[in-house]
Formats: sequence, C-alpha cells, structure tokens
Amino acid sequence: METLKELQDKLAAKQKALHDVFTAAGEDVDFSTDEVLKLTGAKDSAGAVEVVRAWNLELDEIGKKLDERAELKKIEENAKRRRTEPAKGSPPLPDPDKPETVNTLGQIIVESQAFKSYREHKTPSRCLVEGYGLKTLFQTTAGWAPESTRIPGLVIDAVTRPIQVLDLIPPGITGLAAVVYMEETTRTHSSAERAENTVYAESTFALTERSSNVRSIGTSIPVTDEQLADVAGVGSYLQGRLVFGNRQRFDSQVLNGNGIAPNLEGILNKSGIQTQAKGTDPVPDAVYKAMTNVRVTGRAFPNGYVTHPNDWQQIRLLRTADGIYIWGSPSEAGPERIWGVRIVQADSIAEGTGLVGDFANFCQMFERQGMEVAVGFVDADFKEGRQTIRAGFRVAFVIFRASAFSTVTGI
Repeated sequence: METLKELQDKLAAKQKALHDVFTAAGEDVDFSTDEVLKLTGAKDSAGAVEVVRAWNLELDEIGKKLDERAELKKIEENAKRRRTEPAKGSPPLPDPDKPETVNTLGQIIVESQAFKSYREHKTPSRCLVEGYGLKTLFQTTAGWAPESTRIPGLVIDAVTRPIQVLDLIPPGITGLAAVVYMEETTRTHSSAERAENTVYAESTFALTERSSNVRSIGTSIPVTDEQLADVAGVGSYLQGRLVFGNRQRFDSQVLNGNGIAPNLEGILNKSGIQTQAKGTDPVPDAVYKAMTNVRVTGRAFPNGYVTHPNDWQQIRLLRTADGIYIWGSPSEAGPERIWGVRIVQADSIAEGTGLVGDFANFCQMFERQGMEVAVGFVDADFKEGRQTIRAGFRVAFVIFRASAFSTVTGI
C-alpha cells in the first residue's frame, strides 16, 4: 500500500502536469498548440483532451484514496475520544456497546411527566428534552391538521439550502466556554555553519494564546396542545426541520461568520487567509495557483475546494477552442473534483469567489452542548393552550492556521 507521502507526491506531480497543459493552452483553451500536443503526447486537440480526461480520472482516484485515509483518521480519533473520559463539565459520552433508542419529539413531550401533570392538574410546568433541535405559531389552521383520509408523506414546498460545508470540518467536543490554544506567532530559524570556538547563531520563537468562544445557535416555535396530542407526525416533523435549521445556520457561519458576538468567525473573515486573483487565467489555473499558495506559504495540503454551483458550472462546461468538453462529454456526470481535490458546491459562498484549503488539519468544530429542546410556557401560552419549544446547541469553530486557506477571486 502506498504511503500518505507517496500519494501526496503523486497527486502533486499529476496536478503540475495538468497545470502545464492549461497554461500552454492559454485563455482561449487552445489544445491544438504545439506545446499542448508535446506535453500530452497527442497528435491533435481531441487526443489532447482524451489525455487530460485520463489524467483527471487518475487524480480522482488518488483524491479518493486520500479522502479515505482522512476518513479513517477521523474514525480512529472518534474511537479514541469514546475511550477517554469527557472533560469536566461536559455531557457524558454515549456507551458504544449500548444501542440508542430514539423517540420522536412528540412522543417524548406527550409521555413526559410534566405534560401528564399538566393534563391532569392543569398546572403550568416545564420539561427539558435533550437530543433534539428547530417561529410562527404552529397550530391546526396553519400547521399539520388532525388526521383524516390522506395519502402518506409530506410535500416540502418551501425549498431550502442543504447542509454543504460541514462534512469538510472535523468534529470535536469541549467542556469549557471557550477553546483556548497556543499559536506560534514568531519563528526565526538562524541555524548556520560555525567555526570552532565561535558563537552559535540564535533562533527566536514566540507563542501567543488564542481562543474561540463557544456560541449558541438556536430557534423556537410555539405549538398548540392539540397539535402535540392529536398528531403523532408533528414530533418527527418538528424534530427534523428544527435540527436541520440550526445545522444549516452553523454551515453558513463556518464560512461567513464575522466574529462579532454572538457570531462565530468564519474562514472567509479570518485575518491572514491568502487570496489568488483569477486575472486572465482560466479558472482551473487560478484554482491551482491558490492550491500552490496553500502548499508553499501555508505549508499545508489542500483537500477541498468550496465554490458556488454557478461557478462550478463554468468549469464543468469548459471547452477547448474547437468545442470539445474538457471535463467530460455531456453524456457523463463528470468528476466532482478539480486537480484531484474534492469539490463542495455551496451557495452559501458568494458567486465569483472560491475557497481552497486544508480543512482536515487546520480548522475544527468543538461542540459544547448537543442539540437540546426545552418545552415550556411563554407569556399567555398556558391560558391559550399552547407551548413553546426552544431548540439550540452550543459550539465553537477554530481556524488554527489562516494561511492554510486561500480564496480565488474574480471567477
């Protein structure tokens, strides 16, 4: 089996070969030039495109192997955390030997002692339900009507952005209100040759304490007693939509958060990240140069490229000067990678800007509290026969090395 270093070197070599071809093809993507034909060993433009496609397939395979290595590393780290006692003040870790029993939100609320007491004595009370996460009053006329003859399922007509970026971010846990770490902010290596009986050159190192505060992300919704008691599907519906809504917000914050409380600081607003202007380069060349920035200046290994779907469309439809599709013909799905690096199409990033980075090693989320749902009465809730469900979770997001990320602008 090839080592991680061998795979990374093979990926870098193939990326450079592709980069040389695109550079030789120029802004017009002319694959019939002598230089392109020489680099690819092809006789004509069509042959050069076939060579480039074959190289792309090789890059795809190498990229998948690297992703598998990263996934194995993540699984091993998670397994190690399971065997470790949780930090003081953090919630207990689940027992991997005991299967979890998951009830719907409606079942948990209706079967809770607080709800039973309310139905029996009409006394306001409050119950806390852990493990679930989702504001307009949810009532019969505008919510889920009591069951009648109706086909199964639910049509979700209000389309919304899916979770797109979080899969790139390694998970972690913390038992504190902030994640504090040390960063090497000054590093001067002065090693040099010396003659006998002369002074050793002096190096300089300095460390700075950094921190990222845990932030709360959440939402609430009032629900009528009738909805909770009469319709079993309300619980699972609210559970799914509210958990999703909170995670969707976090998915946007890791890119765009401005760092001003109570916002998290997202990668695009982190001081020190690099940038690469497209200029007159083809988009693939600009992306490659951004990856080189990450390698050379950031001393990191890029493993993801985040781009708006409309910007990825430009690359997928890229053709040579004589009209041949480079990323595969229209009859093929085509690779979801560029230079062997995984593509994440995310409309949470602005059109015209892409983001390359080493997401696996130089950023991480730290969960302080998992998704929690509290159910109680607010203002006139008790008198008007409704309850308010409040859902939220607490999390910190840390960017350990800003230069491990580079934007691509002017796409």
